[in-house]
Amino acid sequence: MPYPDPFYPVVDSLAWVERLTKLGVGTIQLRAKDLDDSQSLQMVTDALAITHGTQTKLVVNDYWRAAIVAGAKYLHLGQEDLADADLKSIREAGLSLGISTHDEDELATALAAKPDYVALGPIFFTTLKSMRFAPQGIPKITEWKKLLGHIPLVAIGGIKFEHAAEIFAAGADSIAVVSDVTQNADPDARVRQWLGVSAEAA
Repeated sequence: MPYPDPFYPVVDSLAWVERLTKLGVGTIQLRAKDLDDSQSLQMVTDALAITHGTQTKLVVNDYWRAAIVAGAKYLHLGQEDLADADLKSIREAGLSLGISTHDEDELATALAAKPDYVALGPIFFTTLKSMRFAPQGIPKITEWKKLLGHIPLVAIGGIKFEHAAEIFAAGADSIAVVSDVTQNADPDARVRQWLGVSAEAA
């Protein structure tokens, strides 16, 4: 299976991790903010227990110390997290590393860390968090994929299922999805739609 999978939901709770794991989602990012060291370790440990023995790969957002201690295999860092992280320890622990980027300077910073994938966003306007970066638009995906070459490119930010075909065609290897799942009236049905499209993209 590719990593990350073409459909890459980002969720903020163990309940969502469990729900999506049961639906057969291949890659899930757990992004829970403002946890202290003990809370983050407990959450990562519990999430790994949920995904253990399944096909789901759990990506830990931000909490790299907890990821190392709990024995996670996948980590995602934003630019601020990356600046504070101990990349040597992360690599020694065998963690795969994905990094968020929003402009060319951040891309250069990310590539210097030799990431396993790069996320570009926001592709569209997103209401989930205040962004200091304007929407990138779909043409930027094609531009950045040329720069990245063999490194997988993840598109994120305001993306809905209806955009998927166009975004994959533009060069994205994976689409990170937040509100289109977690705020959907029928999340399970939406996930099944995404899984169908991602099976074609894989």
